[in-house]
Amino acid sequence: MEKDLQKAGLTGNESKVYLELLRRGSIPANDLSKKLGMDRTLTYTVLNHLIEKGLVNHVIRANRKYFEASNPMNLLNPIKEKTVFVNDLIPKLKSIERLKEIEQEVNVYEGREGLRSLMRELLKHKSFCSFGSTGRAYDILYELPRIAKEVQKKGVKAKVITSSKFKHHDMTKVKNIDFRYLDVKSEATTSIFGNKVAIHVAMQKPFIVIINNKEIASSYKNHFEILWRNARKINH
Repeated sequence: MEKDLQKAGLTGNESKVYLELLRRGSIPANDLSKKLGMDRTLTYTVLNHLIEKGLVNHVIRANRKYFEASNPMNLLNPIKEKTVFVNDLIPKLKSIERLKEIEQEVNVYEGREGLRSLMRELLKHKSFCSFGSTGRAYDILYELPRIAKEVQKKGVKAKVITSSKFKHHDMTKVKNIDFRYLDVKSEATTSIFGNKVAIHVAMQKPFIVIINNKEIASSYKNHFEILWRNARKINH
């Protein structure tokens, strides 16, 4: 029984005292300590702990204090208190919104099919911006003039920064695309659309990297806006 009471939450000494009180009924602390062979001071300490747990009470008879065991059902009191506490806590825990994981992905493509994959991604969005454009993708893919017309038809808006040496290139004639010029030597084109950033080089074998990350896309967009304000317009 002592081991069972310990499993129920009592210490070894508390279990001994409580069981003895159940057997003896009302008993003074001195008598109890003698029956148990327990130090008198320790007995009082244990009795006070059991009183705090609601498992022991006392009565005064002829100016003498007698201790007796309370209802064993009181062993459930800590469990009941914890149940009430947890029941109050559960709604608070449920109200905490789960942090959404940042959606991120990196895809690498090569060759003309990679450029086509990039074009398909661009056409899924109503707007995009690019800097470092060279027009080489326009030259490599025979279907790009048709795609350009599709861009116009869908009303896709774009801002593109390129070098002034490409100002007469066919890509600059596509409607809905606003071009500005910065003479920066660059073979890589960077495009920002939605939560994605695409970087491609269309020399020899095209190489394309598409990054899906909201924070990266936002940062690149901020950099683009600074470049855009510093880029100049050229009348054809």
